[in-house]
Amino acid sequence: MNGSDRHRERGMRALLLGVLLACLAAWSLLSGRLQVPDAWNPWAPLRIDDAPNWLTGFKLGRASGDEAACKTALAGAHMDWTPLEDRVTGEGCGFESAVRIERSSVEVGEAFALSCRAALSLAMWERHVLQPVARTQTGQTVVGIEHYGSYACRNLYGEPGRRRSRHATADALDVAAFVLADGRRVPVTAYAPGVPEASLGPDARLLRDLHAGACRYFDGVLGPGYNRAHADHFHFDRGSFGICR
Repeated sequence: MNGSDRHRERGMRALLLGVLLACLAAWSLLSGRLQVPDAWNPWAPLRIDDAPNWLTGFKLGRASGDEAACKTALAGAHMDWTPLEDRVTGEGCGFESAVRIERSSVEVGEAFALSCRAALSLAMWERHVLQPVARTQTGQTVVGIEHYGSYACRNLYGEPGRRRSRHATADALDVAAFVLADGRRVPVTAYAPGVPEASLGPDARLLRDLHAGACRYFDGVLGPGYNRAHADHFHFDRGSFGICR
């Protein structure tokens, strides 16, 4: 056996050993023989109040793909919601496993429908981005969100010939403004993408960080920096395409 063959054999042995150890670790976790804190156990359920770590995205993805797990996780949210019956309202329009949100952790004005996975992302963003960022940038909390709605059976930008919008499956929410505890309103139009840090005002810094933080929990995040159609709102959605603009 020459040196190249020995090197290849050692590599194969190392690979097989790695696979064996990974399988053993997975079996130990799933069987309960190895006790790992839930925060570091990838098979533990998502809990909205838990501090985020590198496993949070994985847990959010698992819960998003399982209706029962999603509803269980959403039950831990500071939201007033009720389940909605699945429905089809047109070609490519309708929703499954959706909820009607009367109030999230803040006032939302008119109630709106969201798929469970989008509602779960909203709850995570409010808990771990919205309020921490607001306290850091303004010294107060957000008490209300103004929105342009969620579910609507329409194409992208409402234009014929385009594919269906994520709004058509209740996977999207458009946020127009935030209301602070002192009653001050911060509209998304104050967002200033591309402006140097030193030139940003407090409202622009708040909106910048809320936008960036949303990209950790939603698949699609669009705002005034994307195009004119989003000049006055943030679009948050769950879908198959990842974009943060």
